[in-house]
Amino acid sequence: MTHSLQDRSVVVTGGSKGIGKGIARVFAAAGAKVVIVARHADQAAAAAAEIGHGAFGLAGDVTSLASMESAMKDASARNGGLDVLCANAGIFPAAKLEDMTSDDWDMVMDTNLKGTFHAVKAAVPYLKNSDQGRIVLTSSITGPVTGYPGWTHYGASKAGQLGFMRTACIELAKYGITVNAVMPGNIVTEGLAGMGEDYQRSMAASIPLKKLGTVEDIGHAALYFASKEANYVTGQTIVVDGGQIVPESLEALNSA
Repeated sequence: MTHSLQDRSVVVTGGSKGIGKGIARVFAAAGAKVVIVARHADQAAAAAAEIGHGAFGLAGDVTSLASMESAMKDASARNGGLDVLCANAGIFPAAKLEDMTSDDWDMVMDTNLKGTFHAVKAAVPYLKNSDQGRIVLTSSITGPVTGYPGWTHYGASKAGQLGFMRTACIELAKYGITVNAVMPGNIVTEGLAGMGEDYQRSMAASIPLKKLGTVEDIGHAALYFASKEANYVTGQTIVVDGGQIVPESLEALNSA
């Protein structure tokens, strides 16, 4: 599987930190030519330098179609085309439903859901020319499977990504492009660290594997979807959560 990504051109949106940087690191280590796209050019460049393996950073804002078109054009020109888009950029500010404003809602939707559309739309003209065109979305268990107070907008955006995926994979199949999604559970990132140690301990206790995931765990799932071996897989999801969504209650987990 690793060999099938050698020298492939890969773009990771939201790749300057967290899960995105983990995905970029895994692809770069597999020999791919990785371009990290993030809103701030300096952060994208710093992440690329940290990852090494020839990774490169570009500025790009997923809330702007023109910005994504420019980023995909530059990435394709740099690496001789585009084979894989990892549409990862996302935000998750907390706001309870009764306190949430329309602006709060729009900000999350513009980044997480419309941003996915922009990145994919901008990438398709280049992916059509690849013999291994792949789109991998970073969704979540929150929204499609579970819920968490303060994240109605986030959950809706992540469930929306899967609805988008299921039709996009049909439309793009004629070009040999596959569209799949990774659904992370609780992954150790800067954002999770901000929720405090008590939250991290309580979440680890509710997971059958008794630990939180790493960004590389998500990267390896994305790598599979992008590989030659996943050639016949499209419109599918992989849950990467240590078994978190399986027990019907904490009692079920503790009695194992």
